[in-house]
Amino acid sequence: MLTPAIVNPFYHRIYRIVRHIPRGRVATYGLVARLAGRPGAARTVGWALSALPEDSDVPWWRVINAAGRISLAANDHSAVFQRALLLREGVRFAPGSAGAVNLSRYGWPAEAYDSAMAAQTRAASSRRSRRLKGLRT
Repeated sequence: MLTPAIVNPFYHRIYRIVRHIPRGRVATYGLVARLAGRPGAARTVGWALSALPEDSDVPWWRVINAAGRISLAANDHSAVFQRALLLREGVRFAPGSAGAVNLSRYGWPAEAYDSAMAAQTRAASSRRSRRLKGLRT
């Protein structure tokens, strides 16, 4: 029986993108989906990575969620293994067992996270301005 990784051409695009993530950097599922040509297909990226055979050369551990966290349950052996692999590559987590990776520092490509952080900052500033304006009237 053929596995979905062999049959699904989108999976191959995902694997090609993930192979380009450099050592010591991470990308989010959503960014990989967008780079592979399917914005909004973050879950499919997760399915593709979980379909990899154990002897694969795809660095699946470099893909994390949009919050900068490992998506697997903290007590899952694979989550512990993923964290260890990232730490070995120099990726640091915020203190605590559920610590997040600073995407503006470790995210790949950096421009994707820099522009996202700038947009979040502008949105927060705009919300703050609207709240203050409402208080003044």
